[in-house]
Amino acid sequence: AGLVAKIERAEAVADAQVLDGIILASEAVMVARGDLGVEIGDAELVGVQKRIIERARVLNRAVITATQMMETMITQSLPTRAEVFDVANAVLDGTDAVMLSAETAAGSYPVETVEAMSRVILGAEKHPLAHRSKHRMDQVFHKIDETIALSAMYAANHLEGVKAIVCLTESGDTPRLMSRIRSHLPIYAFSRHPRTQSRVALFRGVNPVPFETDRIAEAELNARAVKELMQRNLVFEGDLVLITKGDAGAQGGTDTLRIVRVGDVIQ
Repeated sequence: AGLVAKIERAEAVADAQVLDGIILASEAVMVARGDLGVEIGDAELVGVQKRIIERARVLNRAVITATQMMETMITQSLPTRAEVFDVANAVLDGTDAVMLSAETAAGSYPVETVEAMSRVILGAEKHPLAHRSKHRMDQVFHKIDETIALSAMYAANHLEGVKAIVCLTESGDTPRLMSRIRSHLPIYAFSRHPRTQSRVALFRGVNPVPFETDRIAEAELNARAVKELMQRNLVFEGDLVLITKGDAGAQGGTDTLRIVRVGDVIQ
């Protein structure tokens, strides 16, 4: 099982090495702004939130922003402008997820709250800032799967005509790495494992797709993956699709990147 570290103590954010250690030891971190704000003070909270999100992305971990995001909707049917800005800014900072608490656990407008937050998230994701990334461009890579994942994202962001990124994955590590780079393009994580499908759903911009790779001949995987997207009306003839994969059944072995055009013979 993955571990989500709830960051809520002043000691956790006072020292950069301590914060990085917590992030690296976790599958994901949560910015628990209620208790953290009490510990460090409201004036420091905004900057610390941005730093936690930034460090989590640099260190290839997911990050959740939580606490009082739409607090007034416990009793009101519409959010305040300040709450709208709060959610949108977290999205623009790069958070993977925003979290509701009492708004849906005990509030009078749980459905309206989720709908309002969804609208704000989708609106923020349209902003150009949400599509720009210089993630690790000045660093040397040491792993092949990491190199393929990041190369795929930069290619997708700069090649005209790309409509989707397909990642055939066993563990979910490659889509996690991909999701650290900002993009307006969807990442589809094709996996035969329900646990992996659940895991990748947390990562920003990643959509899990159940896909029985062990029942498909390896030579047919690319074509079958594109066919699956076509059947879901996610890509159409003429669109470009980036596909990453490794040896069948191997974890951590992503070593191939292909760019295919929908409608062509795909191998």
